[in-house]
Amino acid sequence: MRIEVGKKQKLQVVKRVEFGVYLAPEGSPEERVLLPARQVPAGCSVGDELEVFVYRDSKDRLISTTAQPALCVGDVAVLTVAQTGKVGAFLSWGLEKDLFLPFREQTRPVKVGESFPVALYVDKSGRLCATMKLYHYLRTDSPYQKDDRVTGYLYEISRQFGAFVAVDDKYSALIPPREMYGQLKAGERIEARVAAVHEDGKLDLSVRDKAYLMIGKDAERVMEAIGQSGGALPFNDKAAPELIRAKMQMSKNEFKRAVGHLLKEGRIEITQTGIRKK
Repeated sequence: MRIEVGKKQKLQVVKRVEFGVYLAPEGSPEERVLLPARQVPAGCSVGDELEVFVYRDSKDRLISTTAQPALCVGDVAVLTVAQTGKVGAFLSWGLEKDLFLPFREQTRPVKVGESFPVALYVDKSGRLCATMKLYHYLRTDSPYQKDDRVTGYLYEISRQFGAFVAVDDKYSALIPPREMYGQLKAGERIEARVAAVHEDGKLDLSVRDKAYLMIGKDAERVMEAIGQSGGALPFNDKAAPELIRAKMQMSKNEFKRAVGHLLKEGRIEITQTGIRKK
C-alpha cells in the first residue's frame, strides 16, 4: 500500500512531533505524510489509524487533512469559483488551499461566484487540478429510459459530435448535431428528452419533444416568422435543409410537418418562392 494523492485513505500514526503527527501506510513506515497539529484528533496516539485526504499544500509539499474535500480523484462535483488569475481559476472545495482549474482545462471562460461541475485529476507534476472536460469522468449507469425528461449541465460543444451534457451533473449524455436547436451554449443548464440509451449506458438527448407533440409549437413558430417577415417567408418547404435549420431552428421534415398543419387549417398558402399568411 502506498500514499495516494487526491484520495481518502486510512493511514497509521507512526510518530508524534510538536507540529503534528506523521502517518504511514501499514507495513511501510518509511513512507510518511504529515497531519498538522490542528488536524490531529484529541487523544490520538502512535499506532492509531486515521482516515485522511492527501494533497499538496501551497508550498507543493505532500500533506494530509481530516477535512472532507468535495471530491476525490476521478470524482465529479459542483464547485464554485473563488478567484481567477493569469494562469487559470481557483475553486472552493472544502480545503484551505483552493483547487486549481488551468485555462487549458476550461471549456469556456469562468467568473468568480460561478458554480459548475468539474472532475479532479492529478497532473504530470503530481499536483491536484480540476477540469471542466468531463467526458471521461461521467457515469454511464443512469436510471433513465427513452423519452424520460432530464436536466443537465451543458459543459462542451463540438461541431463534429454535438453538445456534451452532464445529466444530474454525473451521467454521460450527448445532444447529437441533428438534435441541436436554438442557441445552445456551454455553461448553461438545460432540460431535454432522452432520445436513446446506448448499450454502453450513455444517453442521447433531444431538446425537442416527439414530432406529434411539436407540430403545434412548430406551426406557431412558422406563423411568428411569417409575421416578422412582413407577412411572407422568402422560402418554402422545398428550401435546402441548411437554410431551414438556420432560419427556423428546425429540420426540413419538422418544417414540412408544421407547414402542412398550417395548410390544413387554412392559415397559409405556399407560393413558388415562399409562404404567405392568408
